[in-house]
Amino acid sequence: MFNVMSRPPLYDEDAVQPMRDELVAVGFTELRTPAEVDDVINLNDDKTTLVMINSVCGCAAGGARPGVSLALQNVIIPDRLTTVFAGQDRDAVDQMRAHIKLPPSSPSMAIFKNGKVIYFMPRYEIEGYSHEQIAAKLVGKFNELCAAQGPSVPREQYAQVMHAKSCGSKIPMYQGN
Repeated sequence: MFNVMSRPPLYDEDAVQPMRDELVAVGFTELRTPAEVDDVINLNDDKTTLVMINSVCGCAAGGARPGVSLALQNVIIPDRLTTVFAGQDRDAVDQMRAHIKLPPSSPSMAIFKNGKVIYFMPRYEIEGYSHEQIAAKLVGKFNELCAAQGPSVPREQYAQVMHAKSCGSKIPMYQGN
């Protein structure tokens, strides 16, 4: 499953799948390789790309994923929604962090335009905040920086999203294939 150049995930893939699924359910595309990261971030088309560096931590479960999901119900959203998963798709995350050019932070969110970060929300702006507070901050940035029509998914579909409330301390470590 993993090529020679990639590093294996830190956590059991089945255990974190619900954490991946809830972002995909609201319109995110997973970037799982460095090449996929470069292909999206290097686009020079004047469109915005939201990147969420997903994580198994409690602030991702309680704040970041529910917050970004709620924010994407706004009438203005980024053109593209992408995610990489810290501790899982490790090479893709390293490549994304190279594009962000700020100290590593997970979970975190960035908005890119033409290959440059135009907004960054680090972990310290997520941890300790409610998902409603995180959503409000993101909506403000979407309204300021983005132009695509929202929401990312119909309200009925959003209402069906189940947020994974597990945190890293309860997730089994990856044991290999």
